[in-house]
Amino acid sequence: MRILLAYASLSGNTREVAQLVAARCQALGHPLQLLDVDGDTAAALAQPCDGLLLGCWTDNAGRTPAEMKAFVATLRDTAGLPPGPGVAVFGTGETQWGPEYYCGAAHRLARFFGSPHPVLEIEQMPHGQADTHAIHQWTDTVLARIETSPHADPARRHA
Repeated sequence: MRILLAYASLSGNTREVAQLVAARCQALGHPLQLLDVDGDTAAALAQPCDGLLLGCWTDNAGRTPAEMKAFVATLRDTAGLPPGPGVAVFGTGETQWGPEYYCGAAHRLARFFGSPHPVLEIEQMPHGQADTHAIHQWTDTVLARIETSPHADPARRHA
């Protein structure tokens, strides 16, 4: 199963989570393209994929940062958006700004895509074994669900 993992990171927190998710995907044998969406060429580099994993920090008042909005718009306009079951979202945020804004961008993206997967929320940057375990568990769960969705490669499905 080919995975596109695209992320936006302001301070490096989301990039660090993205790298942990990418390493887990690759350890499980999935080809992966890792993209930082902060650049004009990011969408042009995107290859067709079976699963889209999006990572995002949260801007002012729970908003999605402009670079992620632009990336999603480019995907929509050029490649077509993948169906909701093939999209999962993770985010970093700070609870000090209030629970209503915490990882708000990730939740907005998940709603936009109609993703049925839980949103992975990481406070600031991943710290220690607990966060690593949560990232691995989320990645494993999401990949298993995408792989067994009706859109997955039928040759890989088991009765």
